Amino acid sequence: MNISSFTKPSNRFFSNVLKLITGTVIAQSLGILTMPIVTRLFSPDAFGIAAIFTSMTVMVSVIACLRYELAIMLPESKEEAANVLGVSIGLVLVITFFSIVIVFFWGDHIIHLFHAVGLKRYLWMIPVTIFFQGLFLAMNYWNSRTKHFGRLSVAQIISSVTTQVAKLSAGFAGFVSGGILIGAYVLGIAVSSVTLGGQIWRDDKKVFINNVHWKTVIDGFVRYKKFPVIDTWGALLNSISWQLPVLMLSSFFSISIVGYYTLGLTVIRMPLNIISNALSQVFYQKASNQKNTIGKNGELVEKLMDKLMFIGILPTMVLTLIGEEIFTLVFGERWFEAGRYTQILAPWIFFWFISSPLSALFSVYERQGSALSVHFIIFFTRAMSLYIGGIYENIYLALGLLSITGIFAYSVVAVWNIRLSSASGKKILVNFSKNLVYCFSICIFLYLIKYIFHVNSIIIITSSIIMVSLFYIIFGNKYYMASLKGILNNGK
Repeated sequence: MNISSFTKPSNRFFSNVLKLITGTVIAQSLGILTMPIVTRLFSPDAFGIAAIFTSMTVMVSVIACLRYELAIMLPESKEEAANVLGVSIGLVLVITFFSIVIVFFWGDHIIHLFHAVGLKRYLWMIPVTIFFQGLFLAMNYWNSRTKHFGRLSVAQIISSVTTQVAKLSAGFAGFVSGGILIGAYVLGIAVSSVTLGGQIWRDDKKVFINNVHWKTVIDGFVRYKKFPVIDTWGALLNSISWQLPVLMLSSFFSISIVGYYTLGLTVIRMPLNIISNALSQVFYQKASNQKNTIGKNGELVEKLMDKLMFIGILPTMVLTLIGEEIFTLVFGERWFEAGRYTQILAPWIFFWFISSPLSALFSVYERQGSALSVHFIIFFTRAMSLYIGGIYENIYLALGLLSITGIFAYSVVAVWNIRLSSASGKKILVNFSKNLVYCFSICIFLYLIKYIFHVNSIIIITSSIIMVSLFYIIFGNKYYMASLKGILNNGK
């Protein structure tokens, strides 16, 4: 397939999803393929240090544009949207400056708070990372507006190749500290940002040169002020909630446990992110158009959730049953504990997966206040779960409560958005039950051979791969692939 075919605008929902998924699949697949090697080169402590750094930067980067990046999708004219992009990039520079000040004056306090002495020499990279992440965030939404989804795929692939090559090269050379993982992560973000920025400037520079001025930028800043005033706090709470486990586990337990948790969560979310990230971006664009034309998104939400449940339910159930065996075989004996964490966390991640794309509706309907309430529920329940597990010094209690409260919180997100879109909750519940029944026999079989007959781990994993593959081949052809294209491509 020609790379240039990815870079042409498309008006078709399914085609846009496919473009993003293609790039994400290639990028994520590189990470998956190299991970068994990386986990044998780098220790859980190295993963833990890198996870703390990533958590710090992600928490800030998500509000680097003060959420004005979401407003890029809303103006009717491309000229007005260009000025909103100007607002976003300007705010990235401001937030980066403040991060430099914080690191310079309070860096030692940050290190002490999270018991991460090994992170001290890498603090200077935090502002650099925030700058490139914020820049990419703004340009990402410009691409979604202009429907150049293929450019994002190219940027993702380049970023992944850069990151993985840097990790492996350094690892085989004997440099296996957490700083190497951090450096590879930052390098990948920087390269993808520069690549995407160059493509945008090449194609749209006339729009920016002719239309972006101080007055119009300020007009855009004022016009969409609800995003920084309200939505920023919701986004910040959501980001902190996701990074909270890493930071609290490092405070209550150890860097190694942070490393186990990080790998476990990455393995669960990485395959599902291939679908979720692509759908979230294109769904936002499609839902915005549909809301302006027919005023609701009920049918789109019903069909989308049905497909997400079909995609996600079986892998998460299998991981819940045999996560220990998978991690030991794939990543090595020292990552057995990460597999156990995965078994606990998998049900929560499934509920996140089916509800996450729907969160775009809060922005589509300009219900930032509702989004803030939801994010507060997620943050509060997550913090309490980790705190209770921490004070009892029981990592399994902490993760168990985290999973249970996560299921509750993301069920609330789903129900809220189902009502917001005027979708049928009853129909969605029936579809969920249907998908659950489809997977039941496979899970019973895996349970029996693992816990009753105590079959060898390799046989368990091989059996699961064969059965899951057959499941998607049989049901996918009859139920999923044909209907996804027909349903989500209604808005050609």
